[in-house]
Amino acid sequence: MLLELKNVDAGYGFLQVLREISFQIDKGEYVCLIGPNGAGKSTTLKTITGLLSPSAGQILFNGEDIGGTRADLVARKGISYVSEEMNLFTNMTVHENLLLGAYAVKDKEKTLTRLDFVYDLFPRLLERKGQLSGTMSGGERKMLAIARGLMSHPKMILVDEPSFGLAPQMTESVFEALKYLNQTQKLTILVVEQNVTQTLGEVERGYVLEHGCITMDGTSEGLSGNEHIRRAYLGL
Repeated sequence: MLLELKNVDAGYGFLQVLREISFQIDKGEYVCLIGPNGAGKSTTLKTITGLLSPSAGQILFNGEDIGGTRADLVARKGISYVSEEMNLFTNMTVHENLLLGAYAVKDKEKTLTRLDFVYDLFPRLLERKGQLSGTMSGGERKMLAIARGLMSHPKMILVDEPSFGLAPQMTESVFEALKYLNQTQKLTILVVEQNVTQTLGEVERGYVLEHGCITMDGTSEGLSGNEHIRRAYLGL
């Protein structure tokens, strides 16, 4: 087991968003967290990565309790987070953004090798390597955010809304890249996504978060065939 949440509560000040959520992800798995807007999906990712501190419960990563650990230290432990906002340095080039993703990597040769890897994964970034990230399209920025997250050689990557605001073709490219990383690099992936149909077609299994609580879990096939999921999220 790589990541485990045990009865985690979290929120913003007096507003409690997560209520005793528990789930686990094994090494090499590709898992999704789905649910309606406002359910707490992004809050879950922020709590795992140290941007928020849990008010109760445990977050175990490789057996170590990281709940409440500073975000930069969580990143050094091997968790990379690609937020919905992406948080790119818009006045810096594609190449400069990627190098910043490897700030904690001391081995220069390893960084150069990783650069070659992400440029192979996203050839469009190589074409745009000297371009300011703020002038790129939404799909290109999403690719850059994921690529920057990979520069630190993470054990696990958390991706929030990979398809948000993207054209279908660009969405397909992003999901193909994530699947490639999981299948060939054995990278553990947790993805939060509103496009439930697309997501369940890519991942191995998933959890459903509603009103701050985990209400259901199962394989992608099992969730796709569930009557509640079909009515509430697939429009069937």
